[in-house]
Amino acid sequence: MHVVDTEKDKPIQRKSEKEVLDIANTIITENGLEEYSDVIKRGSLLANDPDNYENRTDITEQEKEILRREVTHRWHQPAQMYFLAAVGAMTAVVQGMDETVVNGAQLFYIAELGLTDNAYLQGLVNGAPYLACALLGVWLNVFLSSWFGRRGSIFIGCTMGVAASLWQAFSPSWESLFAARLLLGLSIGNNSAVVPVYTAESVPASIRGGLVMLWQTFTAFGIMLGYIIDVAFMNISGDGGLNWRLMLGSTCVAPLIVMAMVYFGPDTPRYYAKKGNYYKAFESMKRLRWSELQAACDLYLIHESIREEANFTRGNPLSELFTVARNRRAALASFIVMFLQQFCGVNVIMYYSSVIFKQAGVSEQTAITASLGAGILNFLFALPAIKLIDTWGRRPLLLSTFPLMAAALLFTGFSFFAADMTTRLGLIATGIYAFMIFYSPGEGPIPFTYSAEAFPLHIRDVGMSFATFTTWTFSFILAFVFPAQLEAFTPTGAFCWYAGWCIAGFFLILTCVPETKGYTLEELDAVFSVPTHKHAAYQCRQAGRWVAKNIFRRDVRSENLLDLSNEEDLKKAQADQAAALKGGEPGQSSHDSPAPRKLSDEKAVEHEHVEETPQSP
Repeated sequence: MHVVDTEKDKPIQRKSEKEVLDIANTIITENGLEEYSDVIKRGSLLANDPDNYENRTDITEQEKEILRREVTHRWHQPAQMYFLAAVGAMTAVVQGMDETVVNGAQLFYIAELGLTDNAYLQGLVNGAPYLACALLGVWLNVFLSSWFGRRGSIFIGCTMGVAASLWQAFSPSWESLFAARLLLGLSIGNNSAVVPVYTAESVPASIRGGLVMLWQTFTAFGIMLGYIIDVAFMNISGDGGLNWRLMLGSTCVAPLIVMAMVYFGPDTPRYYAKKGNYYKAFESMKRLRWSELQAACDLYLIHESIREEANFTRGNPLSELFTVARNRRAALASFIVMFLQQFCGVNVIMYYSSVIFKQAGVSEQTAITASLGAGILNFLFALPAIKLIDTWGRRPLLLSTFPLMAAALLFTGFSFFAADMTTRLGLIATGIYAFMIFYSPGEGPIPFTYSAEAFPLHIRDVGMSFATFTTWTFSFILAFVFPAQLEAFTPTGAFCWYAGWCIAGFFLILTCVPETKGYTLEELDAVFSVPTHKHAAYQCRQAGRWVAKNIFRRDVRSENLLDLSNEEDLKKAQADQAAALKGGEPGQSSHDSPAPRKLSDEKAVEHEHVEETPQSP
């Protein structure tokens, strides 16, 4: 975290100066950091009391100016941090292209490979990557990140992506293409689990949302490039389906670029520290911060987080995800946003928009060209969310866009009843384009950002793998069943089905998904200590207050969500976590469990400000 977002980034517990210096000396002597002794001690004291840096005589005026600029110019960051973010963004481009080149390619390979009369087999080949993502790819990252680090995991994932792209291009049968797409799924699943964590663990809380969401923003850019590739190659003729082979094979270029980029980037300081290599962690942090003082401050905070976890002997991390109350709430919220990212209907458009437009009676070329418009809008309207996600918040973006997405899907579905083909195409395109405009700043980028920050460090790999497992499982289900769904439901029924899920999604997010804007990764423990039933009741009351205040112009009494996280709730959450980490049962008391952690009053005020933003349209 950056230390001078003073109201937002306070350490969770304040220690005496002697205690802090003792911890700093331990960091120095046990990790060969004697050459940085002075700055680590000063940085540790700063982390313990970030509000008071202006009055500190051991901080130079130049260092104070750097700290001030973190508040006034929070997007003014070192080039290395933006390079790290660019690695993640370019990896996202790889995923986006892999997702959508099949949109146009399937119009040609389905006939050539003999799949015309079998809708479920079409869905199986198209959805193969997402099946592999869910069953193995997202979990592969847990081992690759542990063995090779975040950078190594990305490099290996992209290597598999290159191999899969070339294999698809030279596939002689649908069985070979199916196997190649399974390998592609291992690449997509691994990268989608590791990249958001790679970014989240390296950037300050004040801009974490904006930088982590580059993953989904540039996935949208890759989706657009995939459509462009389809348009570029659709009219190429040649024996053996040269057009669709070029579409699928061209996606090998982008992962090669990522492999070259990631070689020069640092791994995350949190990863190095978790592995006990504090020297590398500090060197990595120095590359990501303007001054050694900032790097030392962050190193101290990472050390304290890891030290707290080290007090316990961990059980099964996957079990902890559901037996520890704090983790279970994070898993529920992540599941909801990831599930809805698929069942809002977007990937039906991403994977099958060309097929949908053909249902309107147009040619293959017109269908592919019309699909390109959806890809362009998806990217362009994701860009504003880079700023809005850290200013307006995650929940308001989601809650304001879901009803609009439902309306756009209903409009699209009923547009198929238009008698004139030109009018029908125009109405369907308008509905799909409107849906992409509403989807792109909300449910598009937020789920991966949200999931990357919701889980505590010691289960973050498993938590993110669970979240991405959710999205890819339902992505496969949609890709697999949609060809048959079109036949059974008709296009109108299919679009109305997903509109209904958008309406349900609004209420699920309203009641079960807490706001995470502006909190450090450590402070989110307190946010997820509020029991779900209390959170749901609070948000329903907030919705009523919003209506009373903004529609009926009444004065309303404010209420603070974190007041619901009382001392008893916090103690129980900490006891559950301690018991689970020790291999005991949730609810078992522990004399060794750390003191309950509660946000500062100033933080609670900021959270109240977030909750007072419009929560519903």
